[in-house]
Amino acid sequence: METKNKFWKGFLAGALVMAFAGLLIVGVSAGIFLIGKAVMDNPVQIVEENSPAELPDGKLEFGRILEKMGYIQEIVENYYLFEEDEKLVEDGIYTGLMYGLDDPYSVYYNEEDYLSLMEDTAGEYCGIGAMVSQSLATGISTVMRVFENSPSFEAGLLPGDIIYKVEGEEVAGMELDLLVSNYIRGEEGSKVSIVVLRGDANEEVELTIERRRIEVPTVEHEMLENNVGYIEVLQFDTVTSQQFKNAVDDLEEQGMEKLIIDLRDNPGGVLDAVVEMMAYVLPEDKLDGMLVYTEDKDGKGERFFCQDGKLKYESDYGPSGSDYPKEDGHEVEVPLAVLVNGNSASASEVFTGAILDYGAGIVVGTQTFGKGIVQSVLPLGDGTAIKLTTAHYYTPAGVDLHGEGLAPDIEVELDEELRTKAVVEKSEDNQLQAAIAALE
Repeated sequence: METKNKFWKGFLAGALVMAFAGLLIVGVSAGIFLIGKAVMDNPVQIVEENSPAELPDGKLEFGRILEKMGYIQEIVENYYLFEEDEKLVEDGIYTGLMYGLDDPYSVYYNEEDYLSLMEDTAGEYCGIGAMVSQSLATGISTVMRVFENSPSFEAGLLPGDIIYKVEGEEVAGMELDLLVSNYIRGEEGSKVSIVVLRGDANEEVELTIERRRIEVPTVEHEMLENNVGYIEVLQFDTVTSQQFKNAVDDLEEQGMEKLIIDLRDNPGGVLDAVVEMMAYVLPEDKLDGMLVYTEDKDGKGERFFCQDGKLKYESDYGPSGSDYPKEDGHEVEVPLAVLVNGNSASASEVFTGAILDYGAGIVVGTQTFGKGIVQSVLPLGDGTAIKLTTAHYYTPAGVDLHGEGLAPDIEVELDEELRTKAVVEKSEDNQLQAAIAALE
């Protein structure tokens, strides 16, 4: 009997709780409905009149989008707990528009980001003196190179370190341009706190690095034993082509008999720079002097040639206002090798592809990255800009390497113990030594 009484007491208590909960749910639902009603005049009508099935193919219906954004903004103004940063919200709208293209290379730059981008391609900036690469698959940013005698070098940053936090904020997955321009770079003399993950155990290492004015050494060169010239190209900036020509000239004056061009970990850069470099190296008697060409979605594009001692340019878009044709009249007439790896991308692959197509040298290392598409930076007239993927590029023989990369003639993996060293001596660099041996 006592058991039955307990059961019915429990049952009645449970029923009362359920009834109260039901009333509470109805009350909350009504509250949500009333809030929604206060903000949105007729949401059902919006859905009916702007059904996705009625949208024009390949077109955004901006009237509908603006109307929806207006409703969202009204909700934010009425119910958002914190203060709204209007400039930040506006930038976020444009950022989201580019993000919706589902293309990691197409991005929006606000005024600060655009200025930083222009500073970057000019070959000089205020930062820590390291080169960082980002995995498109994981969003993880990894240190690829630490410049000698730079703030990063002095603080103990190492190749292979994963950038985990900057000033206490986790940055994994953040778009690389924004990570570099908004977090890592800054005023000269200021300091930045960076936490990196190091080694197989992902040990957290905190480094405090002072920012300094850095002139990117985009080209470095020296004469190795047996008159083997060595030129390392770190990236292709506006200053790179002249630095490269100066390096070739200097090595030729020293009696260079063989040449190695190192494009390992080179992420690419300015197309004009690599075109001028190819024209300075390649002969003109093959493939009609073609260096590289591009094609957009309509089959239009640009073509670069080296003919009659001049670097020439043709475009389907009309006059470019550039200073083509440019005087060239030079080629490298000694045995040539090019070093590449999985981080050699974009303009590095343009250069390597031309070397392969012309049979002008041997390629040593590992498969290249496989980025065969062109991005154009388009200013928007108010200090901001977008970077947009606009075309495929093709090697002189018409190879589209996008997503594939280029296979070396001689495949050699870098020794494991060398991959995290800040400075690798030429004598222990097994890929470089393989290139020297191949030339001999």
